[in-house]
Amino acid sequence: MSEFKTVSAAAHNALVQAAYEHRGFTPEEAAAGAKFCEMASTHGIRTHNAIKALHLDELFGSKGGGCTPGATIEKLPSKFEASQVWNANMKLGQATAFEAMEACIAMADKYGIGQVSVDNAFHYLWGGGYVMDAAKRGYIAYTNCTAALAEVVPFGGKFPTLGTNPHSWGFPTTDAVGYPIVIDWATSTVAMGRVQQFKREGQTLPPDSAVDKDGNPTQDPNAVSALLPFGRHKGYGLSLINEIVGGFIGGSLPTLRSRQTPEGEKRTPNFYFQVIHPDAMNSGAFAAGRDQAGNVKAVIEDILGHGNDNCLLPGQLEAQAAAETAKAGGLLFTDAELGEFNELAAEVGAEPLVGN
Repeated sequence: MSEFKTVSAAAHNALVQAAYEHRGFTPEEAAAGAKFCEMASTHGIRTHNAIKALHLDELFGSKGGGCTPGATIEKLPSKFEASQVWNANMKLGQATAFEAMEACIAMADKYGIGQVSVDNAFHYLWGGGYVMDAAKRGYIAYTNCTAALAEVVPFGGKFPTLGTNPHSWGFPTTDAVGYPIVIDWATSTVAMGRVQQFKREGQTLPPDSAVDKDGNPTQDPNAVSALLPFGRHKGYGLSLINEIVGGFIGGSLPTLRSRQTPEGEKRTPNFYFQVIHPDAMNSGAFAAGRDQAGNVKAVIEDILGHGNDNCLLPGQLEAQAAAETAKAGGLLFTDAELGEFNELAAEVGAEPLVGN
């Protein structure tokens, strides 16, 4: 980890909180933003750390008209006990997402399952962080969202009409493997945050992940105009799911998101959250006298057996990154990242971050 510098989480959070408050967000919203960014950096999510979060806010949020500091969530009437529908009124996405997951957990404790659908949202960034947090607390959790922009060309098409549209699942497998299994991905070959990271670090993109302004494949992050779905038609189908779910919730046309819209149209993303209490799925009829936890462990061991012991589990790299963070005694950033943080510190009149 010699290419990284260590920064205390407290110093990082103070800067991120100051940056959000400088933009008009309440202390509670700013704290949620800082908590999320610490969580992303702890787990090595370089594509969705504070640099990305504040850049997204600058482009499309409080400075771009897509996020309203201090907004109040309106919880709409529902005839279903385990379902809630919210109008976020363009509240900060991270604050909204943390609250929605808590609501899902409360419903799952009571009904076995809980879901929250959110309209008029602002992007919540790394969905894996929210489901990981729930999984660490013993729940099965899922979220998807429509992305801030339509940046992905549908399979067989030529114009970007889909978002990067991530899906995120978290499973309470700490007892079985030492960490939650977290399956989290954008439905594009790479996330736009990865393009920005590669641009910042002077790296090239993998093949078949992006196109330039003329629709030609490119590996140059500086030339990227739009992204391609992973797995061709399969990634396209998964991306389409988010757009259709968003359409059922209240989302408008994907190509209008975060842009100037005709009167009567909407420009905001949508969120969907679901939490399941494992007891609600327990048949009690496990083979060989195993209980639920033992059965999950046996299934994972079977998958990784038979010569497959070198395979990685989803969430393993994040767990390793968290262990490296703990060993370092602080959050890990490159010099390039620290440079961007300190431009931000100068802008808001905060102390610069000093890495060791």
